[in-house]
Amino acid sequence: MQKPCYILGIESSCDDTAAAILENDIVLSNVIAKQEIHIEYGGVVPELASRAHQINIIPVVEMALKKAGIEKKQLNAIAYTRGPGLLGSLLVGSSFSKSLSMGLKIPLVEVNHMHGHILCHFINDNQNKPEFPFLGITVSGGHTQIVMVEDYFTMHEIGRTLDDAIGEAFDKCGKSMGFDYPAGPIIDKHSKNGNPKKFKFPIPKVKGLDFSFSGFKTSVLNFINKNINLDQNFIKNNIEDLCASIQFTLIEILMLKINLAVRKTGITQIALGGGVAANSELRKRIIREGRKNNLKTYIPNINYTTDNAAMIALVGYLKYKNLDLGNLKQKALSNYKI
Repeated sequence: MQKPCYILGIESSCDDTAAAILENDIVLSNVIAKQEIHIEYGGVVPELASRAHQINIIPVVEMALKKAGIEKKQLNAIAYTRGPGLLGSLLVGSSFSKSLSMGLKIPLVEVNHMHGHILCHFINDNQNKPEFPFLGITVSGGHTQIVMVEDYFTMHEIGRTLDDAIGEAFDKCGKSMGFDYPAGPIIDKHSKNGNPKKFKFPIPKVKGLDFSFSGFKTSVLNFINKNINLDQNFIKNNIEDLCASIQFTLIEILMLKINLAVRKTGITQIALGGGVAANSELRKRIIREGRKNNLKTYIPNINYTTDNAAMIALVGYLKYKNLDLGNLKQKALSNYKI
């Protein structure tokens, strides 16, 4: 029988303060404190995010320990998000983790946030796991990447956004229709009864496996403004079709690049990750595409799509077993490459 190994994971890369406890690769608790204050600003305000992390981090960690039913002295190691992310937010999580590590005299493990999204599939939750090698597709408000994953610790970015991320595109398109932040889930909801081919938006032409979403955002904004000038009720009268058409085009951009990556690499296993992986139509489309093209596709548990500490603790556990430990001198990195 495997000896219990308790890992505390801490995530503070953006606007969610999160803590989780894993026993080996099994999640015992996964606590997330959302920061509602950013809604009124239509996006994350970095200074407000870091202040909220300072308020939230101790009660969130205490709640994670309580829900897991363990005490601090039972922890084997602490895993924290070193980057990428907002530097002020990262500093709160990294400073707290280092201090707790010193106080408890247990190892510290630094984690790349993107590794968490890619490897969340290996959390022991009775779902199928990807086999190496596979293509990790990370889609969120801050990132859009295609990553070739050879093993737990060997990854190569083969495609990325050259400007905005797909989640940013969802949010800004939603804002142009009057939606609150984050707009992605609202667009997803309205899309369910809309015609995805009612309005046609351009597919950006970007070489290779890279993405670009800034031009798409501009085209949607211009289209909406043009039609509002002709009909003040244009958005209200077409909200479902608008959302469905925007969502369809964004997913189409993503799928074209995924299929190209499969052809270029010969890798037929696709693992989705990141906040946009919670989008219901994207989840369905990935599965349909897999069946159509004989691909093995992996959709993450909905609880591990948006930023969370369970995925950070999982990577921490894998690195701890591999004796890949961090140290107190490692600085938080706002730009942390795969």
